[in-house]
Amino acid sequence: MITLDDIEDMTCLNRAEIEAIAEHENLPAVNASALADYMMHLHHGPQQVQQMICEDIRSALHADNVAHAKELYAVLHAFLKDHPEAIRGVSET
Repeated sequence: MITLDDIEDMTCLNRAEIEAIAEHENLPAVNASALADYMMHLHHGPQQVQQMICEDIRSALHADNVAHAKELYAVLHAFLKDHPEAIRGVSET
């Protein structure tokens, strides 16, 4: 039987990044894993993932949930380190 861990391991994102997408889209983790993998293969998909995480940071700050905003910032930082193509303004070759 295939598990959620197996599905998450098949994507190019880590679990925290998948959780951020699940939170943003109000999806179960398995659906967020599929969406994340799909988006990472779209033209400008990595930038869309980056934008989702940034929107969640903004939402957490507006809700005065600084601890969650810090967690999401760490997710964003790791995402951009692993996927520099997601940085806005990066020229594509």
